Amino acid sequence: MDKHYLTPLFSPESIVVFAGDPDQPAQQTAHARALLAELQSHGFSGPITFLDISMTGTLADLAHSRADLALIALPADQVAAALEVTGRIRCRAALVLGAGMSATQCSDLLAIAKRHGVHLLGPNSLGFQRPHLKLNAAAAGPLATPGPLALVSQSGALTSSIIDWAGRNGVGFSAVVSLGPNTAVDLPQVLDFLANDASTQSILVYMEGIRHARRFMSALRAAAFVKPVVVMKAGRKPAGSHAALTHSAAIVGSDDVFESALRRAGAVRVRVFTQLFSAAKCLASRYRPVGKRMAIITNGGGPGVLAADWANEIGIEVAAFSDATRVGLAPLLPDGATLQSLVDLGEDARPEHFKAAVQACGKDRGIDGVLVILSPKPDSDAAAVARAIVEVFRPVAKPVLACWMGDESVREAREVLNAAAIPNFRTPEAAVDAFGNIASFYQNQQLLQQTPPPLSALNQPDTEGARLLIEGVLAERRKVLTEMESKALLAAFHIPVTRTMLARSANEAMLIASQLGYPVALKIDSPDISHKSDVQGVALNVSTATQVRDTYNDMLAAVKRALPAARINGVTIQPMAAKRRGREIYIGLTTDDPFGPVITFGAGGTMIELIADRAMELPPLNQFLARRLIERSRVAAMLGEWRGHPAADLDAIEQVLLRVSEMVCQLPQLREMDINPIIVDESGAVAVDARVVIDHAQPSVGEYTHLAILPYPSAYEREWPMKGGGLYTIRPVRPDDADMLQAFVRSLSEESRYFRFASAIQELPARMLARYTLIDYDREMALVAVHRSREAGADGEFVEREQIIGVSRYITNPDQTSCEFSLVVSDAYKGQGLGSRLMLSIMDFARAKGLAEIDGLVLANNPNMLRLMTSLGFATRSFPEDPDFKLVSKAL
Repeated sequence: MDKHYLTPLFSPESIVVFAGDPDQPAQQTAHARALLAELQSHGFSGPITFLDISMTGTLADLAHSRADLALIALPADQVAAALEVTGRIRCRAALVLGAGMSATQCSDLLAIAKRHGVHLLGPNSLGFQRPHLKLNAAAAGPLATPGPLALVSQSGALTSSIIDWAGRNGVGFSAVVSLGPNTAVDLPQVLDFLANDASTQSILVYMEGIRHARRFMSALRAAAFVKPVVVMKAGRKPAGSHAALTHSAAIVGSDDVFESALRRAGAVRVRVFTQLFSAAKCLASRYRPVGKRMAIITNGGGPGVLAADWANEIGIEVAAFSDATRVGLAPLLPDGATLQSLVDLGEDARPEHFKAAVQACGKDRGIDGVLVILSPKPDSDAAAVARAIVEVFRPVAKPVLACWMGDESVREAREVLNAAAIPNFRTPEAAVDAFGNIASFYQNQQLLQQTPPPLSALNQPDTEGARLLIEGVLAERRKVLTEMESKALLAAFHIPVTRTMLARSANEAMLIASQLGYPVALKIDSPDISHKSDVQGVALNVSTATQVRDTYNDMLAAVKRALPAARINGVTIQPMAAKRRGREIYIGLTTDDPFGPVITFGAGGTMIELIADRAMELPPLNQFLARRLIERSRVAAMLGEWRGHPAADLDAIEQVLLRVSEMVCQLPQLREMDINPIIVDESGAVAVDARVVIDHAQPSVGEYTHLAILPYPSAYEREWPMKGGGLYTIRPVRPDDADMLQAFVRSLSEESRYFRFASAIQELPARMLARYTLIDYDREMALVAVHRSREAGADGEFVEREQIIGVSRYITNPDQTSCEFSLVVSDAYKGQGLGSRLMLSIMDFARAKGLAEIDGLVLANNPNMLRLMTSLGFATRSFPEDPDFKLVSKAL
């Protein structure tokens, strides 16, 4: 069970082939001829058996034909029969090569595969390649060169083009997978396999669409946490929401949301397929960047300026040497060298000058990466400079990129750089773009590790009151909340709002205004008017009763002329926000198909759509994500000290963002929302206007199914007493538990580690550690038992120490109805009932997710675990695939 469930598909040990008679090429399909030619020419090491669809007999009769993978390349009307035979001989996986099958035929094949438990790639797929296994099960051209990159593509034509391009440019692959539009094995499943594939260092994805946002985000985040993932997406659409009833929905496009989703998943996006490889080549290096400060070293001012200009354009900071570095480096450079915003070594630069400058970059803590640009000179030796860079490349321990300009004169130099795996480019802009991908990867990895809970640590909101308000509006068959209702919803989540009262007559408006105090603002209240200012439905700084009366009457008349059919509830009265030095911002919500709710932030006011300042993030948010969301907006530059005004209260803005995140998580009925403007100054923030659009929530089994990223399940945290006194906490694992989990594994006895991992492992490899701590709580769960103790520190002061003392986890099986568990308890805490409590807790969670069965493998020589399983009601039986294990299972 330790093997990935797609191992029979992508790493088969034996294959059966349905491709017609190998001796009758004229009767085969084009895909069959290509498949057979590739299988015969590359020397796949496992047995290959050729079968036909007329096979008959019992399962025992067909047992000799059993294999891991079935390759099917037959005419469309024969594929179903071949897949039936595949199921009867218990093949675990199948590939259907071909194109042009109808929707009905595809549906029938998927049903057959599901009935037999076969993992089906295709139909209408070009197949896959595994170069290191010498297996070309694809109709996408010759077998690619072996290498560390995996390519997953939803376009067959582009797959062939990329393989052809890569072959001429020395790019090799660990896997190439072409996904058709009807395949049962989809993009999230392939990503999950590649994340666990030891031969894959980086993953390249070309995609055109996704079916299920939650599964896609789950697999992408898990993969990107352990390996660089570079994505190129086609089909950029202009609109993200069908009904633009708010500013947010009007200015947010689906491509913006996709960009935000990739950023949150820790992946890097590119827009040209040649950039796929340059980005992957940079990210696959063993060095990880720590920021976006790039030093530029050049022997020509023009190319250096081009690089600096483009760096500024894409948000990369051109790093300068520190004073100490500059003083130490200057004597080692030519007399004409400059050490300002970029390092211009001058036309007389020799290899030793380049070498000294790169070494200095490696030691300077203000530099995160280095770009070396060489413009060939008549008396320069480009290859010698390249060799000098290679000498210091590894010791620098920072990303080093090269741009050797020219062609024939630098050909040898490029070969030297390629041999040392130093990414090199022909133009300064391309090299800066590549470093931009590295910087994006680092920033996105920070976002990836955030797993906020649905509710923040702020005061508990009145969630029930908010739900009652929404249900009341939906009962009236309305979907747009009035301003009064919208502000009441915000107030339920403790978002500061201006006092607002509704007047239904001019006299009532004067009375309300006198109670609230002048000056006041008047706004039309109508569920049919999205933008009040467009119909003269807003009046500000009204300072007398007479003006209130006249403004009320004039406003009603103007609105009726502009929109005669609009329903008008009256006019709201509110005091003018007393923030003379305030900035106007907006916070909004829009709903994307398929990613669901998206929180937006930017500059507010009446010209919001013209300014189109939009930064966005998928919920849930925490303080780190809220601050990064603010920083990505253009209005962020105005929130600091500006024109004599003190800096705005960023903490207050963060709190509003966290409150909006809580609303989005707890209220699946929300569809669109504008809080615009929010006036913020040094003393706080207050929402002046709000508009909310709602709809009935989709029926679902579990909580938070409307979110693409499941929140941290803080509701499952429990404290339990220990025998002999003290408490321990059982809670879901978090990404920041990695160090504690590693310490826990190291502390286990050799026997305990062997019983858990069935190997002599001493500690968790980095990839496995990441896989065990950054999990998707929707498809798996890991519960850790944490014990806190107080110990005396070196200075005699007592400090609190936290340690993991037990772990239970499950992973949902591909059938989506059962799960596989694992359990390990610290040797020092055995006999405390900890194992039973962890198992009962993990079973409760699996049961709440709707799973019907839990099972696991236990070593036959582990009697204590087998006794525990028996005491918990598990059935024990032999495991036919390995007699050293017992299979234990229990219905939930």
